[in-house]
Amino acid sequence: MAGKVEKRAIIGWRTLVPGCAILEPGNSTLLLTGTWRLQRPVIDKGLCNLCGLCWVYCPDMAMTKTAEGSYEPDLNYCKGCAICAEECPKNAITMVEEEE
Repeated sequence: MAGKVEKRAIIGWRTLVPGCAILEPGNSTLLLTGTWRLQRPVIDKGLCNLCGLCWVYCPDMAMTKTAEGSYEPDLNYCKGCAICAEECPKNAITMVEEEE
């Protein structure tokens, strides 16, 4: 029949989130993804100026702020992409080969 729309979708297109964005923060804690890594970030706290750009640019939210105000990678979630090292203005982050 012309003009009649058959409802088959469980979720309508109007309820989908544009761009496949994850709107439930913290859901990645269920998946430990750090074993994908071939290299890991090491922070030289003597060079670090605590700007937090490593935290801002980390696509996996693997950088955590410590009680002292410094930043440390959470190796359970860090995938070794090196974006933190590239964005660090003080070159305080180096990437080292992951050990087996």
